[in-house]
Amino acid sequence: MADHDHASHSGSAMDYPEHEKTYERFVSFAKWGTIVVILIVAWMAIFIA
Repeated sequence: MADHDHASHSGSAMDYPEHEKTYERFVSFAKWGTIVVILIVAWMAIFIA
């Protein structure tokens, strides 16, 4: 069986402020993307149907 020694992991620590900024950008993009899609669908329902 493979030896999984997690104590010898030498990865760098997580940059939490940068992670939080990236998460905030993602949430903002998802929010505005959803709003734009809803507006497009509403416009199509009004003017195309």
